[in-house]
Amino acid sequence: MPKNNKKAGKNGNNVSVENEMDKTIISFIDYNDKKLEEKVIDNIGDCSKFKRKGTVSWININGLENRKEIEKIGKNFNIHDLVIEDVFDTSQRPKLDEFDSYIFILFKMLTYNNKKKKIEIEQVSMIVGEGYIITFQERKGDVFGDVRKHLENEKSKIRTQGADYLAYTLIDAVVNHYFIVLENVGEEIDKIEDRLILNPNSRILKTIHKLKKEMILVLKSVWPLREVIGNLRISSSPCINKNTLIYYRDIYEHVLQFIDAVEIYRDMISGQLDIYLSSVNNRMNDIMKFLTIIATIFIPPTFIAGIYGMNFRYMPEYHWRFGYPLVLGVMALIAVVMLIYFKKKKWL
Repeated sequence: MPKNNKKAGKNGNNVSVENEMDKTIISFIDYNDKKLEEKVIDNIGDCSKFKRKGTVSWININGLENRKEIEKIGKNFNIHDLVIEDVFDTSQRPKLDEFDSYIFILFKMLTYNNKKKKIEIEQVSMIVGEGYIITFQERKGDVFGDVRKHLENEKSKIRTQGADYLAYTLIDAVVNHYFIVLENVGEEIDKIEDRLILNPNSRILKTIHKLKKEMILVLKSVWPLREVIGNLRISSSPCINKNTLIYYRDIYEHVLQFIDAVEIYRDMISGQLDIYLSSVNNRMNDIMKFLTIIATIFIPPTFIAGIYGMNFRYMPEYHWRFGYPLVLGVMALIAVVMLIYFKKKKWL
């Protein structure tokens, strides 16, 4: 973990802030179709004033280290204690809880670490109320940069809609990024296929097992989201406008597409494991065939050498002048004949 933290800027980029482990960064964007206000909150008590009418407020909490401050946010917005507990429990599966004055949505955000060549999974908790959204993230960095850029545009549709539409754009940004992560996995799969053909080895096997485990973990993280979005698209909560429900249906279709794609990739990885095992077996068979041919070629010379290695006193060839070269010649001739035979049979 780096020593310096970063604050989210207007363009979605990051600015350094000290003591990441000790300080939870709370940023907010307050907007309507005419104005946009964005800043970082230092005082938790300031959050309550954003529950005003006529604007939409997006409060984003980066980092869950400062539990007391986050619990204050929950009290300011009358959030149930069990919801706050779910926020801190980052092992939760995606879920949807509807309350009288707000909706709690929990889902997973996927990112691909190019340096480590692995998929990183982070829990995102979202509270959608009338005129406000609160998002909780485990650590710095997200996929909401495009959403922030759209908010800066006065002509953007988000500026004219409510908090439910902002929730849609945030969830949609996360789901769309799923496919970007999957593209990186697809590139890794292509590279593995090339290496499997050229030189299958134990290192490739470890990579295949790692990818297979990641696909299973991704499927476990995203599969419940299908049910969450499915319930959202038919929700009767007052926090979601009926005109916004159609957008959640669009997310539902994207989630189904992603799940289908993950299952296809998982099958491809399993197929690569079969290819690896087949390649190793084929190489072993080739080695065994080569050794068998060598052993077969040496069986007749060994037999002849065994005969003349017997210590009988009256073996006529022992005292014959051309006996030794003749025996060697016969051995060589047999070996050549067998090699020609194997060649014709295409065993070599």
